[in-house]
Amino acid sequence: MTAGSPLAILSFGFVLGLRHALDVDHLAAVSTIVSQRRSIWASGLVGVLWGLGHTAALLVASVVVIGLHARIPPRVCSALELGVALMLVGLGLNLLRTLWSGGTVHGHVHRHGGRAHAHVHVHGADEPDAHHHARLSRRPFVVGLVHGLAGSGAVMLAVLATIPSPGLALMYVAVFGIGSIAGMVAMSTLFGVPLALVGGRFARAELALRLGAALGSLAVGLRLAWELAAGGLV
Repeated sequence: MTAGSPLAILSFGFVLGLRHALDVDHLAAVSTIVSQRRSIWASGLVGVLWGLGHTAALLVASVVVIGLHARIPPRVCSALELGVALMLVGLGLNLLRTLWSGGTVHGHVHRHGGRAHAHVHVHGADEPDAHHHARLSRRPFVVGLVHGLAGSGAVMLAVLATIPSPGLALMYVAVFGIGSIAGMVAMSTLFGVPLALVGGRFARAELALRLGAALGSLAVGLRLAWELAAGGLV
């Protein structure tokens, strides 16, 4: 890749970022969050927030690795991967708990700048009917942050091995992050389409979609944890 022009390198990074967003653990985590939204716009916003968290983690790791010429120890990478596995299991179990307790979609109407708009999300039966939009917005960002930290080792080592210029390497990571944001926005929006179509009209179909997201996240998390344990990485 070093033989190519900076534009070619950055274009390659953008394409890899798009592909990176399609990793099964990323999609499994985001699907559990999107399943608690009913509008396509809110689903797309989940992808934006995940991508921002993911990119922030990559940029911080790139400054450390490229600026200090440090390497992330394999054990640290494995521990971060285990954190992703546990997070996926937690997201799946949390959604199952919400469904089991009779979680329902609920909307809050607010005014900002003189314009009224609604925030729509799932309340569990045991949750207070209070405005917690900020907490729900933080969740995809934190999930993206964890994914970015867990994947930073391989990505940063690949950058160091192929791009001798620190400035270009940082630009590569930033463009990679933009690609991952674009890819996840597309996928989260796509996930949100069937929920928007069935929401409020086909209760069983809506429940099946959410149940599938929960079980999928749980399965991917358990498989990742098992692979790490079987490989002696944890």
